[in-house]
Amino acid sequence: MKTLSLTLWRVLPKLARRSAMARATAWLAPRPDRMPPSGAHGLAIAGEFSRASGLGQSARLMADAAERMGVPVWRTDVPTPVDNRAELQVPAGALPPPGAPLVVHINAPLLPLAFLRSPRSLVKNRRVIGYWAWELPTVPPEWHHGARFVHEVWTLSRFSAAALEPLAPGRVRVVPPPFVDAPPKPKHLGRDAFGLPADAVIVLVSFNLASSFARKNPLAAIAAFRAAFGDRPDRILIVKVNHPEHAPADFERLRQAAQAPNIRLETRILPTEDSHALTACCDIVLSLHRSEGFGLVLAEAMFLGKPVVTTGWSGNMDFMDSRTAALVGFDLIPVRDDRMVYRDSVWAEPDIGQATEHLRRLASDAATRYALGARAAEGVRLRLSADALASAMRDIGLTVPV
Repeated sequence: MKTLSLTLWRVLPKLARRSAMARATAWLAPRPDRMPPSGAHGLAIAGEFSRASGLGQSARLMADAAERMGVPVWRTDVPTPVDNRAELQVPAGALPPPGAPLVVHINAPLLPLAFLRSPRSLVKNRRVIGYWAWELPTVPPEWHHGARFVHEVWTLSRFSAAALEPLAPGRVRVVPPPFVDAPPKPKHLGRDAFGLPADAVIVLVSFNLASSFARKNPLAAIAAFRAAFGDRPDRILIVKVNHPEHAPADFERLRQAAQAPNIRLETRILPTEDSHALTACCDIVLSLHRSEGFGLVLAEAMFLGKPVVTTGWSGNMDFMDSRTAALVGFDLIPVRDDRMVYRDSVWAEPDIGQATEHLRRLASDAATRYALGARAAEGVRLRLSADALASAMRDIGLTVPV
């Protein structure tokens, strides 16, 4: 009977499965108290601390910054992709005390499942805050179920906040990742550590294949690089791909597109400091995304003084402008995503020709590259301070010593 049920479940369309799971877990999961207590003791943060993902990095940045400000932090890990096993891993005796607010870096559709498989005391007697990111102007219907499980929502950008506002009217707050208090720290590795020539101009594209392949749009980045440089051996494109096993068909499309002597695929999951070292070794960071809730890779690159060539739309526009980045024009088009994660909205189709021009200009003029990178570093430090996090923590009742 169990086998039959699993078979029937698997033949349902993805959207039907997703909607059914969201409804069922929202009905069964324990809900927070209707009226949240004032914050006390410190901050409990749940997220993918042990995973190389955008939400994982946002959880690590928040925890590190809060601790630097003198706020006690309890870290609760979601060690595996939440669509496989959403269980918050709380070490024995390590539950945050009652009253400590809980900030959950798990997006709304999967939040009830995580609470269903977690100790009830993790949810009760505390303010629960969803730290969510969304990459389109509107959120899908299944997000509304998860909104019942939080008292308020924090998010990374104004773009994401505008999409999330209908879920929690008047309770959505922009709290960008506090890079200034927890900046990227590259390991001391030179180009030789990555097998890169010293005299080439290196362009980096970096993304997670567990995210939408269509949204990240790496094929457009490869097309722009090829149009700009052809097979020139002194121009090298590094395509860093996390979790290629998540979408083998998409990775094969990427591999086929990358069949050129000056394009290299990097599929290793590098330690964070090594990954930042790779970025530091490169000359230009390229992202022709169709949409971003924030753009962590771009923010990290800018902190490291790297010029970025990127789509001038969505969440990344919170921390860049035409003075600090080589922005690529775009048309807004209907969303088409084979995985059906993104739908019923619009996103950007970047201008590959304009991206090609930016790449040629920056590659041919080192002084221009350095100047743009310096402006990028200065601009992002002004826009991504820890002030928003400190203010948010004070407003929920926490004492922030610094």
